[in-house]
Amino acid sequence: MRISINANRCQPSPMRKFHPYAVEAQNMGKKIYHLNIGQPDLKTPDAFYAAVQHFNQKTLEYEASPGMPILIDQIRSYYKNLNVDLDNSDVLITTGGSEALLLTFLCIMDPYTEVIIPEPYYPNYTTFVHASGGVIRALPTSPEDGYRYAYRDRIESLITPNTRAIMITNPGNPTGVVLTKEEMRMVADIAKKHDLYLICDEVYREFCYDDAFGVPTMAMFDDIADNLVIIDSVSKRFSACGARVGCVVTKNKDLQAALLKMCQSRLSVATIDQIGAAALYSVDHKFFEKCKAEYKLRRDTVVSALRQIPGVMVEEPMGAFYVMASLPVDDTDKFQYWLLEEFSDQNETVMFAPGAPFYETPGKGINEVRIAYVLKKEDLERAIDLLGKGIARYRREVMGLEF
Repeated sequence: MRISINANRCQPSPMRKFHPYAVEAQNMGKKIYHLNIGQPDLKTPDAFYAAVQHFNQKTLEYEASPGMPILIDQIRSYYKNLNVDLDNSDVLITTGGSEALLLTFLCIMDPYTEVIIPEPYYPNYTTFVHASGGVIRALPTSPEDGYRYAYRDRIESLITPNTRAIMITNPGNPTGVVLTKEEMRMVADIAKKHDLYLICDEVYREFCYDDAFGVPTMAMFDDIADNLVIIDSVSKRFSACGARVGCVVTKNKDLQAALLKMCQSRLSVATIDQIGAAALYSVDHKFFEKCKAEYKLRRDTVVSALRQIPGVMVEEPMGAFYVMASLPVDDTDKFQYWLLEEFSDQNETVMFAPGAPFYETPGKGINEVRIAYVLKKEDLERAIDLLGKGIARYRREVMGLEF
């Protein structure tokens, strides 16, 4: 029996593939500082739990395939506050941003058609594109350039007759790059000029650390309504990853119809999660201000600590809650296994996400890592201290090198 070509093209998640080794390390009594997964530890607003606790329908029924009207209305109100007007049909509720991405690619990609994505990028994009039969055309960036990618000539040089879409994450995961309004306009113009979909993953929209960026959304440009597909989610915004509620926002009627068929085929998103998610959109804006201030503190803590480690190269991220860093080791995948199996300091060790799977280009990112600064300040300080000690020992014991 065979496994499909598309499934074989997919790779394990670099954030989750070390889980069995982490379990083994914990069974040996090691404490692990998890910087590998973007799981916020900030408190989920009480509104979510209150809404769920007060849900008392006699029968827990299927909901409508496009999503519950109460949730769609709340999302429309949220976008209205961003000066974006949406109709009910412009919003389709999905099981997290992940399903939103998968369904979008299934609807727009044919075998061997292409999507342009700046690298490094969230590795699950590879899974979604490959599952749809598509191909990623990587838009290269570098740590030396701060991972910036919004250059017209570079983007247009990658467009071919097979190109279906440009995809960006703004603010960026894993780089923390945030586009200026002028850069956003330029990318929008390219998509419009070449009649391409512009897929914008904006799940970290609230977390921009320079107020000059505001709360960025590509939906501010009315003239690209037919091109634009926005991926959104409650997971990061409200520290509610376990709710698994996201959405696709698009005004493209043909795409809406295609997406609706996909939504109908999987019946509906979990009713209880939608009830709780709708309540989240009622929280006071001060919630976001507190979250952003806390993440900014954590970012500053991590960047400052990383810059104290000899040989580490890191740029200050301007959004989201991740940072890419180049480490003075030969292979961060191999280094992560070593940290779990061979290293400890006071019976503690650390996890990150190795950088290579964040790239499409072979050979890139081998000595890079993504760090999610989702722990409190004291834990981040200890985690980066462990990383520094681990690097020194690894270079000495495995690589045979001293600083």
